[in-house]
Amino acid sequence: MRTLHFGLRVADLERSLAFYEAVGYEVLGTVAETPYGSLTMIKLPGDPFVTIELVHDPAKNAADFGIRLNHFVIQVESMESAIAELGARGVTVEELGSPNGSDDFLTAWITDPDGNRIELVQWPAGHADGITEADMVEAP
Repeated sequence: MRTLHFGLRVADLERSLAFYEAVGYEVLGTVAETPYGSLTMIKLPGDPFVTIELVHDPAKNAADFGIRLNHFVIQVESMESAIAELGARGVTVEELGSPNGSDDFLTAWITDPDGNRIELVQWPAGHADGITEADMVEAP
């Protein structure tokens, strides 16, 4: 089993597409009519598959569904480059820090037009591309 993608309900599809395209996502396709609204499939250029499905129903407010996302995470190779590129595209990056106080494990936050929080992560050299069981082991 593996996670394929998640559906993110958005209030204004065009505004959300502009934001996610500024972050670097590309549209792979759309499904116009579903019981949930229109579905727009997006992914980052290095991803082999769709990672986010933007769900939009103009007849309903996203808050009407009562479901909110806490946050999702995007891995970046270089936090410095990511911050510069996002800033050049008009995306504000906030809260740069390091969970372990090092210079090579960095996190920062951005917020999409619907208020969804997105964590950017630069893993230290040699770290797996995601959180593993090794990350859950407490230091002695």
